[in-house]
Amino acid sequence: MSRQFLLNKSDAKIMGVCAGISDYFGWDVTLIRIGFVAAALFGFGSPVLIYLLIGVIAKAAR
Repeated sequence: MSRQFLLNKSDAKIMGVCAGISDYFGWDVTLIRIGFVAAALFGFGSPVLIYLLIGVIAKAAR
């Protein structure tokens, strides 16, 4: 059975990306959110851009 990534609007703070990632992998949503904030603060790649891209692509794929 294949899994599909979905935005989780019921547990969303902004777009539901972190909640969707936590649902997909079965991880705690707080850890995902802390990871995104830490990555944004310390400049690892472009986490804000990645977050927005995931949100837009997942919303368009519905």
